[in-house]
Amino acid sequence: MNKRKIFNDPVHGFITIPHELIFDIIEHPYFQRLRRIKQLGLSDYVYPGAIHTRFHHALGAFFLMRKALSILKIKGHKITEEEELAACIAILLHDIGHGPFSHTLENSLLSKVHHEDISKIYMHRLNTHFKGKLSLAIEIFEGKYKKKFLHQLVSSQLDVDRLDYLTRDSFFSGVNEGAISYERIIEMMTVRDGNLLIEQKGIYSIENFIVARRLMYWQVYLHKTVLCVEQMVVKAIERARYLISKGEKIDASPALSYFLSKPVKLKDFEKDEAAIGYYSALDDVDIFAAFKYWQYSNDKVLRTLCEAILDRKLFKIEIADKPFSTNRIKDLNEAAMKKFKLTEEEAAFLVFSDSTSNYAYNPNENRINILTNKGEIIDIAKASDQLNISMLSVAVTKYYVFYPKSLENKA
Repeated sequence: MNKRKIFNDPVHGFITIPHELIFDIIEHPYFQRLRRIKQLGLSDYVYPGAIHTRFHHALGAFFLMRKALSILKIKGHKITEEEELAACIAILLHDIGHGPFSHTLENSLLSKVHHEDISKIYMHRLNTHFKGKLSLAIEIFEGKYKKKFLHQLVSSQLDVDRLDYLTRDSFFSGVNEGAISYERIIEMMTVRDGNLLIEQKGIYSIENFIVARRLMYWQVYLHKTVLCVEQMVVKAIERARYLISKGEKIDASPALSYFLSKPVKLKDFEKDEAAIGYYSALDDVDIFAAFKYWQYSNDKVLRTLCEAILDRKLFKIEIADKPFSTNRIKDLNEAAMKKFKLTEEEAAFLVFSDSTSNYAYNPNENRINILTNKGEIIDIAKASDQLNISMLSVAVTKYYVFYPKSLENKA
């Protein structure tokens, strides 16, 4: 029998584990792996304190889920012990499918496989391991359970996942603009017709939440230097995979070698036991260990990228509101070819252009609805008396190009 366990969290204080099943899940190797995956990927290249992990965040989201369910029960909304346990398990496992550096390599190591797809695979495997005790949690996670608000607490535009990561990421990065009144938001939660709503007196806290989310995205998550180092990591992985495809021997851990040797798709996880086994052994450590080997590679491109990443000699990145001209990219490529004596194909790993976009609030999906004092249900973008909330409902797209700083005056 497991004893009562308590985690001391720097953000929420003491987090009590109320059920043995939850503690057993936390103790499982699948979950312990989250200790070795940083929540903010490579954001510590800009904010040195941002080295907290997915393990921290999962526990924090679990804590807020318990808090939210408690408030809803006090307000008279019926939630059984079984439903409460299942919702807590669903949020605890919501990020268990993340790969190294969280989102950074999601589209590089895998082929069109979202981390939520892998989370579902892990949950089903854990359900088998725990003899069906996670079945309701999986229903809630997948949005198939009749009480929709339980899924909305796990995944929506105002879920406990976002409430924790904004609070936690603001705390560890030191970016105070991301601070939100998560306790008041939870206090203002209610349910109508099975859907999660916010009482009207909580509207200003929601406005602050949306503005804080925008600030955190452009100041932390999509900070230009963070984008740069993330793309350099992606290019290093792509270059290693390319060299392997040409028959070259590239040193890496067995887990990383598996994913570099072929494009792994979702069906591989469902059919090949080795895929989930290697993925479970893969974390941030594998990537940086590989870079420490590859900085001595005979391949100039791979060596250049890995040396720059390890020593933080990052590339130059330019941001614009419009796509960069093909002539600009061509000039930079030619400069890279000349400077480093590379082929056009090789230079493409050192000069890269793309775009990124973000909604602070997307009115087209899982809206944040306000329950007015008159009993009406209104979208936050319409209920808010702040013009900027409706403006933040429009996606913002930024274009970028990055290249070695030594090319800065040569193109």
